Amino acid sequence: MASSSPLTGVILIDCARANATRGLAIAAHQCGYGDDIAKFQAALRSACEAMNVSVDDFADLVADEPPQLPRSAGIEVAPDTPDDL
Repeated sequence: MASSSPLTGVILIDCARANATRGLAIAAHQCGYGDDIAKFQAALRSACEAMNVSVDDFADLVADEPPQLPRSAGIEVAPDTPDDL
């Protein structure tokens, strides 16, 4: 749900990050800036600077996927039947 008023500070950064994969225009709208992408970017840049967060581009907000741990060979421990639970 889009915010009814423009977000600021850490809330703006969180909202922008949550919507970053959907694109700049959608993130601006969801964060309460409507179609004013320039104002959204300026507010986001200001919020990041205030928190000493280094963001060079909007794409920097996209969270990296957590690394997948390699599956190692092992054994499965389970009861023989559901009644043995």
